[in-house]
Amino acid sequence: MKKSLRVAFFPCVYHEVDGVAKTSRQFEAFAKSHEVPFLMVHAGPRDEVNCEGTVTRVQLERSPLKFPLDQAHNYDLLFLRHFEKLRPRLESFRPDVVQITGPSDVGTLGAYVAYKMKIPLAASWQTNVHEYARRRMAAAVSFLPGAMRTKLSDLAEQLSFRATARFYKIPRLLFAPNQELIRTLEAATGKPCYLMSHAVDAAQFSPEFRDRTDEAFRIGYVGRLTTEKNVRALARLEQALLAKGHRDFRTVVVGEGAEGDWLRNNMRQVELTGVLTGNALSRAFANFDVLAFPSETDTFGLVILEAFASGVPAVVTDRGGPQYSVRHGQTGFIAHNFDEFVDSVSRLISQRELLSTMRAAAREQALTTSWDRIFEGMYEAYERCLVESPVESHNVLGVATT
Repeated sequence: MKKSLRVAFFPCVYHEVDGVAKTSRQFEAFAKSHEVPFLMVHAGPRDEVNCEGTVTRVQLERSPLKFPLDQAHNYDLLFLRHFEKLRPRLESFRPDVVQITGPSDVGTLGAYVAYKMKIPLAASWQTNVHEYARRRMAAAVSFLPGAMRTKLSDLAEQLSFRATARFYKIPRLLFAPNQELIRTLEAATGKPCYLMSHAVDAAQFSPEFRDRTDEAFRIGYVGRLTTEKNVRALARLEQALLAKGHRDFRTVVVGEGAEGDWLRNNMRQVELTGVLTGNALSRAFANFDVLAFPSETDTFGLVILEAFASGVPAVVTDRGGPQYSVRHGQTGFIAHNFDEFVDSVSRLISQRELLSTMRAAAREQALTTSWDRIFEGMYEAYERCLVESPVESHNVLGVATT
């Protein structure tokens, strides 16, 4: 890795509790530990600058014209106003690459910086915005007949993907968290795309945090409680398990969101903890017996690796990125429909020997991940595609790294 390479990083989120924010903080930690020149720019409650070693972190306040995308994420229509204030610091830092994580207000500022200052731009695809659009449209028009509701949902998804793909045609280099997205993005944008996977801190998430004394089977979920996460499936899961005769289980839901009240009112054996961080989150993971993750829109699902590191197998759907983390039948199950999802959880409730084997395998898989390898791979892609061969062409890499 060329350690003199200077990266200006504009992540969509930093303080928030989600996978993109966690990855952004890991990127910052990597730069500090490897003493790499690194400038991070993100949004926050006030303007401030923090310098530590080779890393400078600039936080910029959003204006009153911000509006919520959901309960945890905002978009500021005037965020570009920060460009002139930021420009002297950028000129002093002299970035070789600008990296953004999506078409947020911060990402748009990063793209504008790259354009105005003629700096190569790279972008990572972190969120399937088009699938969010589909689910939110379906929820908004739920009163319409089925065929019309499907047609409007399809249209919302198509238009959203078209708009997002247009934005991703701007960067010279793309990163995506799974092979399916790599193929999709290369086809839609004509730009080279590299795999940017995820890793987990196996000390922060560990079976050693398990401190339960009860014997009840504990089904866990960690994430935002929103429509696009398909969290209402947890209530259906509870009903189906009760119908199968299972009684000694409980669902623990960690997170916040608009669907929280619905879950509380429609589940009999549930505990909603709200957002947990630090050791409280580590203990919550370690005290699960299985992670039930019904989302069909996640591009990766970092919580899967956090569960594995905690010695907890996962049951996921065959839609989206989490399926690429689970080794079916070894560290969890990939369900092709809801009945398979229920049957997979039911097997782990009934077959404790299988559960014990999967717990060990999940932990072992998590120990093979490495943030250092992931970020070193990104720097190698920067050097090859943006610095050594700055001409904007798909033939710089030829094909995606797969």
